[in-house]
Amino acid sequence: MNCPIERRENAELLLDYCAGTLNPAATEVLEDHLEICPACREFVNQQQAVWNALNAWDAKPVSPDFDRKLYQRIEKEVTWWEMFLRPFRPILFRQGLPVTAALAVIVVAGVLLERPVEAPVTVPVESAQVEAVAPEQAESALQEMQLMRELNSLVLADSEKSKF
Repeated sequence: MNCPIERRENAELLLDYCAGTLNPAATEVLEDHLEICPACREFVNQQQAVWNALNAWDAKPVSPDFDRKLYQRIEKEVTWWEMFLRPFRPILFRQGLPVTAALAVIVVAGVLLERPVEAPVTVPVESAQVEAVAPEQAESALQEMQLMRELNSLVLADSEKSKF
């Protein structure tokens, strides 16, 4: 027989043996194996100790209204806020508001001291950028501006003559 502890597929054989649900042929083979395998023998001894302890344990009787109380407790809805405050309720009821206010002041002071006020960031003013221009381009631009002024003065003179 292969050792049931070494092969996980056969580990249920040991549990069935301890529970007394193993068939007689398999029980005989397993008992022969237990005589030569100390690991399996130790497992069976420990498992039988657990079964004996469970058989010796006497549970306390359940009250007649246990189910009703249980279902009422299950149906009672508890918010996350109540779950959070539950450990602090004894403190809040004894010392009350002064302790809570003091803690709030300490937290606010800690936050303010941790993050000092930062100076406002000034946005740099954009300055005019000077481009390098070839002299011919500058001269051409100046001539065109002069022509525009002359044209503008002629148009203004014609518009004043047409008013009269």
